[in-house]
Amino acid sequence: MLSGTRTVDPVTQEIIEGKLMATVDEMGLVMARTSMSPVIYEILDFACGLLTTDGELVAQMNGITLFTGTFGFQVRALIDRFGPRLVEGDILLSNDPYAGGTHSCDFAIVKPIFVDGRIVAYAINVAHYLDVGGSVPGSLAPNATSVFQEGLRLAGVRVVRAGAFDDDILHIIAENVRMPEIALGDLNAQIATVRVADRRIGELAAKYGAETVLAAFANLLDASEKQARASIAALPDGRYEASDIIDGDGVSDDPIAITVAVTIEGDRLVADFTGCPPTVAGPINCARGALQSAVKTIVKALVGPQAPSNEGWFRPLTVICPPGTIFTAEKPSPTGWYYEGSVHASELMWKALAPLKPERFSAGSYSSLCVVYIAGKDAHGEPFIHIEPQHGGWGATPTQDGAGAIIALTDGDTYNYSIEVIEARFPLRVRRYGFNVEGGVGAGRRRGGYGVVREYEILGEDTTAYGSFGRTKVAPWGMDGGSDGTVNALEVVRAGGAVERHGRIAHLDLESGDVVRIVSGGGGGWGDPKQREPALIADDIRNGLLTEPRAWDVYGTAGDAA
Repeated sequence: MLSGTRTVDPVTQEIIEGKLMATVDEMGLVMARTSMSPVIYEILDFACGLLTTDGELVAQMNGITLFTGTFGFQVRALIDRFGPRLVEGDILLSNDPYAGGTHSCDFAIVKPIFVDGRIVAYAINVAHYLDVGGSVPGSLAPNATSVFQEGLRLAGVRVVRAGAFDDDILHIIAENVRMPEIALGDLNAQIATVRVADRRIGELAAKYGAETVLAAFANLLDASEKQARASIAALPDGRYEASDIIDGDGVSDDPIAITVAVTIEGDRLVADFTGCPPTVAGPINCARGALQSAVKTIVKALVGPQAPSNEGWFRPLTVICPPGTIFTAEKPSPTGWYYEGSVHASELMWKALAPLKPERFSAGSYSSLCVVYIAGKDAHGEPFIHIEPQHGGWGATPTQDGAGAIIALTDGDTYNYSIEVIEARFPLRVRRYGFNVEGGVGAGRRRGGYGVVREYEILGEDTTAYGSFGRTKVAPWGMDGGSDGTVNALEVVRAGGAVERHGRIAHLDLESGDVVRIVSGGGGGWGDPKQREPALIADDIRNGLLTEPRAWDVYGTAGDAA
């Protein structure tokens, strides 16, 4: 630790912290503007950060929530692997879920930043690649039973050596993915971002001196730790438990029971997942890095949701989970759909803490990203892979209705495609995009938020799809007498009119005229539905979110709309 090694005056400290945030934001802009994959430049499925020489995060851009919590684990794994062998100009690559990462599609690019011959920081960019090989286009077979079915895995290599690309690594990547031009383009974009960070930290060190910059890092982490401990200490000591069910793993539909016990003692918080089941056969497992990140997401919401994130916020946190569980998978267990598992770790924490901080933690949400991969060839005979997370309904709080059509908590500041981009880039037509009013939401004094319905008409031949949806059977929970929310579903409407309904499905053959319909659920309600104000019920009816018969059935009145 660097705490106390040098005093930094408050003005300089503030300037350095501002420069760090500006740097990670600049990294994000460079990535969005230079990447080749629409899953990156449209959806923003990436995140950037800066870390200390010990691998502690000091600054991150707003991005994928689950990436930013893994940064430290990934950098420390690379430090352990390379140690003193790193030289100025080296850039590292890792997409290993068992070395602090998530799944093989998420490439971490890490650059050690040297000043006067020594490392003073690390820059990282983690981005989702459209395809990294494996058994299916897009690499994430929902029924994979081994990581070796999930594509190319590079568990810590130098992609740039002393400033020069390693052509052998580039050749390996190009020969093992379905869309090498896009993959190498995205790799170049990532490398550009960490080089930006290198220049900006160099500027800081040149102006203020490396020791001052390092001391500012320590001060920033210590200040966040102090705030986090104060927030936790203000909560009542105790043990808070929650349990939930995961709807199958992609290989089996059997329900998977999970649990957590959260203990608050003074200014410390312990999340204990002991008792969760062993690794499952299908790819919804997550490794320990993703579990830690899932828990950090909720702790940050508890102790400082608006403040910039860094590792100091999480120093009071301890996460306990035995090895080899669904949340601590080990090689060769598949982790392709890790976010469908890890979101349940977040939801368990959320559910356990909701009674303590109801103004910050709502009732249950739709949870699943409801991702569908659609692949085939376009009108020019070129291969395409369309991947897109979907929005859904969040739960209510004691004072507000739940938010509708919002991305799941795993994905943070990401988007879905604009309709114009989809129809311009892929042989697809968006037939519908609107609230899932047919499915409804969890009723309550405050109701849940509405999910969405998004329909894609298939325009080409020889098209396939697959997907893995959670919360297709067990709905988002209600709170304090509120009703449970509604479930997600993947539907296929065949050109002849037949409708199929799926949850986790490994393969769908599609023909021109078929419609892929994604239905995301509504959030849970909070409080007794009979206490909902008639004016709010009438507003929902007037806005087309609720029918009068349904209002009478759920609330016992249609308000002044009757």
